[in-house]
Amino acid sequence: MDFNVKKLASDAGVFFTRAVQFTEEKFGQAEKTELDAHFENLLSRADGTKNWTEKILHQTEVLLQPNPSARVEEFLYEKLDRKIPSRVTNGELLGQYMTEAANDFGPSSPYGQTLIKVGETQKRLGIAERDFIHSSSINFLTPLRNFLEGDWRTISKERRILQNRRLDLDACKARLKKAKAAEAKAAAEHELRVAQTEFDRQAEVTRLLLEGISSTHVNHLRCLHEFAEAQATYYAQCYQYMVDLQKQLGRFPSTFVGNPEAVSPPLSTSPPAATISLLQAVSPNPVDGTLNPAEVKPPASGTRKAKVLYDYEAADSTELGLRADELITVYSLPGMDPDWLVGERGNQKGKVPVTYLELLS
Repeated sequence: MDFNVKKLASDAGVFFTRAVQFTEEKFGQAEKTELDAHFENLLSRADGTKNWTEKILHQTEVLLQPNPSARVEEFLYEKLDRKIPSRVTNGELLGQYMTEAANDFGPSSPYGQTLIKVGETQKRLGIAERDFIHSSSINFLTPLRNFLEGDWRTISKERRILQNRRLDLDACKARLKKAKAAEAKAAAEHELRVAQTEFDRQAEVTRLLLEGISSTHVNHLRCLHEFAEAQATYYAQCYQYMVDLQKQLGRFPSTFVGNPEAVSPPLSTSPPAATISLLQAVSPNPVDGTLNPAEVKPPASGTRKAKVLYDYEAADSTELGLRADELITVYSLPGMDPDWLVGERGNQKGKVPVTYLELLS
């Protein structure tokens, strides 16, 4: 019991001495041992690493999981050291709804077939997103968290110890200055030597940890490359899935025209109002402005070659039917709808949709 009381009294005395030294330094009434410039730079770089790592970690979590409630749930599972339950992505859920809607409307109808195709693609996009999130969590987020919860906590602990050693050292210096008697000076000098040794030892420990931030940057650099690679793979998969979907949907346009009672007519079967006045000048039918391809001349600015991406069946005589992979000549007319061009194939001429073409330079 006496030992505990003495230890508590000693700890209280040390705490009080440090508090007095710290307060006097703040008011400019006591000298403070300054760290060298290199050490200060190490401290500054460590603080910057910690602050930016926290911001990058948080924003990456927001990118991967925009739902704040889901992020809180995942955080709790992680702290409880329990496996995070698998969560269906929004893309997978949308794909499921589209498939169920197609079964309800009739999977053999044009709308049902399209719902199935788009739904399958949405599911594939959702799976790719889930894989990207999983990969990024393991290869990028986890190393950042490990630094903040491991290395940084160790650095912070040693820095606090160094601060206390520095306060003890400066307090000993202050006592030595105030000592008058030879015995008091001798005792103060002994305490100063001990405090200086402890401060130097702790400064070296802290310096080694701070210099280890360079290794942290190297590790985070490798993780950043893996994150960028995973992101590139994810977006490449998404792009390929959408290209495949467009090719599949490119086989469906004829159903829109061939069954007018089942679906609404396409919006592009007639030219926009801004084009009618121009078409009337070259059309034999000035009442409705119907395009007469034989009468249209290429503009003075010239023409371009275009590769056809998908089959397209002309809706009327003003349009030009297309076959995938063929090359045609295209050009635009003043006031023409930007979604359409005039296409030429030999002696054939008519409007063609831009979305079905790859313009060649």
